[in-house]
Amino acid sequence: MAGKQFPSLARARPASSRCLLAGAALLFLFLAASYFLLLPSSPGLAIPSAGSAAVTSFLASLDRSLTSPRRSASSAAPGDLDAAILAEEESRLYGDPGGAWPAAAAPLRVYVYEMPSKFTYDLLRLFRDSYRETTNLTSNGSPVHRLVEQHSIDYWLWADLIAPESQRLLKNVIRVQRQEEADIFYVPFFTTISFFLLEKQECKALYREALKWVTDQPAWQRSEGRDHVIPVHHPWSFKSVRRFVKKAIWLLPDMDSTGNWYKPGQVYLEKDVILPYVPNVDLCDSKCVSETQSRRNTLLFFRGRLRRNAGGKIRSNLVTELKDAEDVVIEEGTAGAEGKAAAQNGMRKSLFCLSPAGDTPSSARLFDAIVSGCIPVIISDELELPFEGILDYRKIALFVTSSDAVQPGWLVKYLRGIDAKRIREMQSNLLKYSRHFLYSSPAQSLGPEDLTWRMIAGKLVNIKLHVRRSQRVVRGSRSVCTCDCRVGNTTRMF
Repeated sequence: MAGKQFPSLARARPASSRCLLAGAALLFLFLAASYFLLLPSSPGLAIPSAGSAAVTSFLASLDRSLTSPRRSASSAAPGDLDAAILAEEESRLYGDPGGAWPAAAAPLRVYVYEMPSKFTYDLLRLFRDSYRETTNLTSNGSPVHRLVEQHSIDYWLWADLIAPESQRLLKNVIRVQRQEEADIFYVPFFTTISFFLLEKQECKALYREALKWVTDQPAWQRSEGRDHVIPVHHPWSFKSVRRFVKKAIWLLPDMDSTGNWYKPGQVYLEKDVILPYVPNVDLCDSKCVSETQSRRNTLLFFRGRLRRNAGGKIRSNLVTELKDAEDVVIEEGTAGAEGKAAAQNGMRKSLFCLSPAGDTPSSARLFDAIVSGCIPVIISDELELPFEGILDYRKIALFVTSSDAVQPGWLVKYLRGIDAKRIREMQSNLLKYSRHFLYSSPAQSLGPEDLTWRMIAGKLVNIKLHVRRSQRVVRGSRSVCTCDCRVGNTTRMF
């Protein structure tokens, strides 16, 4: 669900406009086993020790990160990076037969670029210093800081990677200091913050600078970016220069196929990874689920923007169909703490929560419902879901086609016909699945950060295939396979 352009923050630079910013999807290689071997890595920003309670507040984690000492941990690329990588891989391939590669239990090795501060720390400070200016809203009424938090996946992944290894909990991914040791390269540019908080032309200029910095790196030039990860989680972020980085691995909220947000051939499941939005409501844990069970008297609940663009137009049709239905609550959302409290309270009183498309096929309401113990009813025919190679969403959500949902009386009758046993099973599964959608510091095992790297690790052999193939194919003799064909998703009712 994309935000709109809005007036600048009081503490940000003023401006009147903002930067605008596979056939079927191929089955990608999945991990044969989980990655549970913990190897040493380099120190970085200090975050809580493994024994500390995880922090799920973006602002609280950010404050602590920005006041912690920084230490450089990455070395420059060797003179001949390709030769160094070949030597490293041959050492693993022909060295100790019990070595780390190609055994399935080896952790994914990630090299984190140390970009100039204007692409990283300066943007984090700008957000922190602007955070309390909550009176500034987007043109559709959403608070600026909330939209940044909603798409802050780039911060959570980066904060975990640069933390001292002794304070990290994840075992399937490590940070390496030498580029020749890396499987994947992470680009820590905060594209969402820059989109929301910089003046339009300044934002575009910063995007161009970041593009030049990254594409000048030897590792990028060797692979044309195929083994590089770029967070572009807001549909408008990095938009003006995306065509130059379309071979990289993008971290996305969805894969809208209308062409409004992503151009054909830029995004596809073989290459990219779908990540969940950061929930806007608090987790309803086992105690909360037990306490709210007897109070879930609303059949279907939705609170949010009732009118959206593009695929989100389904919302207005649903409002017309459901507005007078018994035991159904459909409300226009409001910004700020009161709006959050109302949404949270409504979800915790409901059996089912409506999750229609937003401006893009995805909507943050889906993840709010999951962590609230409210069974999502997904009405978004083109939706792609986070970590679907690992998670089976049929255990926690109902999928309904748009054409069925708007038929008079159909949806309410369908929901009333679901037996109590199935509802209890799905509620139990929601409680179990919630951990997969809670970003935290330190990042938790099977949390979204962990599952992100497991998904990328599943693509690794194919990434290496395309890098090697691109290095030896004679230019002009035949096209390099890009596997960028994709058809629309056909949603079925379960």
